Amino acid sequence: MSSAIPPHPHGPQVGAAALIRRPKLWLVPTVLSALVALVLSLLYMGGILSPSDNLHRLPVALVDEDQGPPPGQRESLGRRITDSVAAADASDTGVDWRRMDRAALQDALESGKVYGALVVPEDFTASVTALTTNRATARPRLDVLTNPGVGSLGSSMASQIAQTAAHRASLDIGERLAASATVPTARLLLADPVEVVVGVGHPIGRHSGLGLTAFYYTLLLVLGGFIGGNMISSGVDTALGYADSELGPWHTRHATVPVSRTQTLLLKMLMTAGISVLTTTLVMVATVAILGMDADHLPTLWLFSYCATVAVGLGVQAINAAFGGIGQLVSMFVFIALALPSSGATVPLEATPGFYRFLGVFEPMHQLSEGVRAILYFDARADAGLARGWIMIAVGVVAALLFGFAMTHYYDRRGLRRLTPQPE
Repeated sequence: MSSAIPPHPHGPQVGAAALIRRPKLWLVPTVLSALVALVLSLLYMGGILSPSDNLHRLPVALVDEDQGPPPGQRESLGRRITDSVAAADASDTGVDWRRMDRAALQDALESGKVYGALVVPEDFTASVTALTTNRATARPRLDVLTNPGVGSLGSSMASQIAQTAAHRASLDIGERLAASATVPTARLLLADPVEVVVGVGHPIGRHSGLGLTAFYYTLLLVLGGFIGGNMISSGVDTALGYADSELGPWHTRHATVPVSRTQTLLLKMLMTAGISVLTTTLVMVATVAILGMDADHLPTLWLFSYCATVAVGLGVQAINAAFGGIGQLVSMFVFIALALPSSGATVPLEATPGFYRFLGVFEPMHQLSEGVRAILYFDARADAGLARGWIMIAVGVVAALLFGFAMTHYYDRRGLRRLTPQPE
C-alpha cells in the first residue's frame, strides 16, 4: 500500500524567508559541507603536488652486463658505473637501486616490481676503450628501460632518474678520456661520450591508456560497489516503508514491513551480491567488448571484478547499517575520498607523503588496482599484486560481515527499532 500526500495540505504554510533565519537550520549542513570541502581538497591535492619531493625508495633496477675490464685494470667500467650510481644515492632514500642480473630484471619488469632500469651492456668497456683508438665504430651505450605497466608517471620518473644517472656516468668517463686526449677536437667529442638509449622493458597493449586503464577500471569497480550499494540500501528502505519516496512532485510512502535491522542488512547484502553479477558484466562489456580495452585472462578478470565490487558493496551496506543517515558520507570517505589519493595507480605511493603510503596498506582501491593491474599488464601473476588483491578482498568481505551484523545485532538486542521514537 502507498499513500500520496495531498498537493495542498490544510493549515498555514511556512515560507522559506522565515525558515532561512533559523540558525539551527544552517548549522549541520554548513559545518558538514565546509569540512568535506576542506578535507577533500587537502587529501586530493596533498598527494599529487610534488611527487619528486616526496620520493621514498622508488624501486629502479641496476644491471651490469659488462663483460671485461679495460687493459691493466681489475674491474670493468660497468662495475665502476653501477658502484658509482649506487654510492651517489646511498644517502638519499628517494631511489631504491636494486642490483640484479638480466634474468632477474626481466622477471621484475614482468611482475611490476620495478618502475624502470639502468642497464650497462656487455660490450660497454670494449666500446669505451675503442674511443681512444681508431677502432671505434659506435658510441658506447647505456640502456634505460621503462615499465609502462606500473603507470605512466611512475615509469617516467624512473626513466628520468636512470637517464640522469647515466648522463652523470658519461660525464665522469668523458673527463677521464679527455684528460688523455692530445687533440682539442677529440677532447670536445670525448667530453660526453656515452649515448643513453631509452627503450620499453615490458611493453603493454596500444589500448591500455599508457598504463592507466588499470586505475580507471578499478575506479569503475569501486564506484559500482559504492553507488550500487547505496542505491540498493535506499531502494530497500523505501520498499519496506522505512523511507519516503519522492519522484518530482510525487511523494509516496509504503506500508512499513516489520523486519529487524539484522534481517534488513542480510536482505541488502544478498541483493548486493546478486545485482553485482549484472553490473560487473556490463562494466566488462562496455570496456572490453565495446571500447576495445586490451585485456587477457577474461574469466579471471570477471571473477576478480565481481568479488571486488561485492566487497565494496558489502562494506557500504555495513557502514550504512551502523551509522544510519551519515553512513553514505562515512562510506564515501572510506571508499572514495581516502582511497583515490592512496591508490598508487596514478602517482606511485613511493612518490607521495608518508600519510598516503600508510593509507595504501589497507585502503581498498590500492589493493584492487594492484590486482587489476596484474591481470591486465602482468599475465595475471600472483606476485605482481594479484595474490594480495585476493587476500584483501577476503579480508574486506569478512570485516564487512562481522562489523555490519555485530552492529545490527547490538541495535536489535537493545530494542532500537527503526521508526520507533527513542527516549532522549
